[in-house]
Amino acid sequence: MHCVKHPGSLFTAMALLFSFFCKAQVLPQTTIQPVKDSAGKLLVTKIFIKGNKRTKNYIILREMKFREGDSIITANLYDLIEQSRALVYNTTLFSEVTVTPTLVSASELTVEVKVLEKIYIYPTPQFKLVDRNLNDWLKTYHADFNRVEYGAKFAHYNLSGRGDKLRLYLLNGYARAASFTYNAPYSNGALTEGFSVTGTYAQSRRFNYKTDYNNKSLEFNKPGFVKNMLTVGASYQRRRGFFKKNVYAVYYNYVNVNDSAITAAYNPNYFNSSKSSKGYFDFQYDYLYSKTNNVNYPLEGRIFRFTALKRGFEFKGGINMLWLNSSHIKFWNHTKNWYSSFEIIGDLKLPFHQAYINQSQIGYKDLYLRGLEYYVIDGVAAAIGKYTVKKKLVSFNIPFPFGIKKIPRLPFTIMAKAYTDAGFGYNKDEFQTKLNNRLLYTGGFGFDIIGLYDTTLRLEYSFNQLGEKGLFLHAKALF
Repeated sequence: MHCVKHPGSLFTAMALLFSFFCKAQVLPQTTIQPVKDSAGKLLVTKIFIKGNKRTKNYIILREMKFREGDSIITANLYDLIEQSRALVYNTTLFSEVTVTPTLVSASELTVEVKVLEKIYIYPTPQFKLVDRNLNDWLKTYHADFNRVEYGAKFAHYNLSGRGDKLRLYLLNGYARAASFTYNAPYSNGALTEGFSVTGTYAQSRRFNYKTDYNNKSLEFNKPGFVKNMLTVGASYQRRRGFFKKNVYAVYYNYVNVNDSAITAAYNPNYFNSSKSSKGYFDFQYDYLYSKTNNVNYPLEGRIFRFTALKRGFEFKGGINMLWLNSSHIKFWNHTKNWYSSFEIIGDLKLPFHQAYINQSQIGYKDLYLRGLEYYVIDGVAAAIGKYTVKKKLVSFNIPFPFGIKKIPRLPFTIMAKAYTDAGFGYNKDEFQTKLNNRLLYTGGFGFDIIGLYDTTLRLEYSFNQLGEKGLFLHAKALF
């Protein structure tokens, strides 16, 4: 593009850049309002990238909202700079990102992108709980260390400098597992397509074979390893533009359980079959729209997800299932460090008569109500809504004592919050429990502590409709 000169552009640009130099180093959010001059334009003559030792320059440039040679309307400069900074940060390859424009003439500017790379290699010992969450392990199983998998993990989060991730796990203890995953999000020259491959073999000494009327998981427990699982799969990923991603995946699964588990004494509906082993394919499609200031701990923007999965080749009987899941979450940045969010989740499994292995729903992974962490609510349809309001109390850095260049300081942010959740889980009458087919609601308050690499510890004191209350812990580590 050619630059269009404007008599007032020098003063407008100087005012904009003075604001950037004074305040634009704040990473998550800024409150600078640029001087409006819709007629003036600035030509981007050069983009300098500094601080990246391993990451390729073109991976960073791929996330920029402008290129060298582009002419930018002066009034849009701040928004484009801030969006570019957020996009580079949201690659999750860097712990710090600053984007600084420099005026070189009345109509031209250069831009410096400075990054601090994370530590990418983690050969670490592993300590992994087999239970659904930390709270279930602490209360239900009294922090039983026999219910722990231990072993070694090797992970490289930027193997070739293109944001590709390699993970290898070897675990023993309560269960045995060996797994690998390789994910290359930018495998073509245009940096719009990628792929992943994965494989896991696991053996377990116990497994949940049924859910009782009180929404507690019942464990099948006999000597030796009573469940064996094999999963291999691959996916193709497509990312057009900045905010949308499509993923197409296929997996082959083989599951074998102890013969007794599928008898009338335990659960003949476990596989919906008289056989104690099953091999089946999963065909999965995922769509993600994510436009937030921070992909790991969003405070403004929105995220929309949709998943469609077809399990097996038939449409009834056995473990065949069509699973549809969708969620939308909106984040608002209010004034004076106040924030709020609202999330809605919908989940549907067809046909409604499903094998037990397909009925896991509320209480697993991120599909839960805060305050009902101790319960499992199986089902074939569910809806959940979550509202949260937050206030940032303090944000500070502590110098890191060991002189590691990639971790010059430890950042901490503490957020206070209050929340309320509501949901509903449907299942057929033959599988009904006390929390199925009824309105569920919870609420509470707590704190989020955000540390290095956006690792988050959530302390939540929750109440539920059963009259129960208590402190719940949730931790999210991103390495």
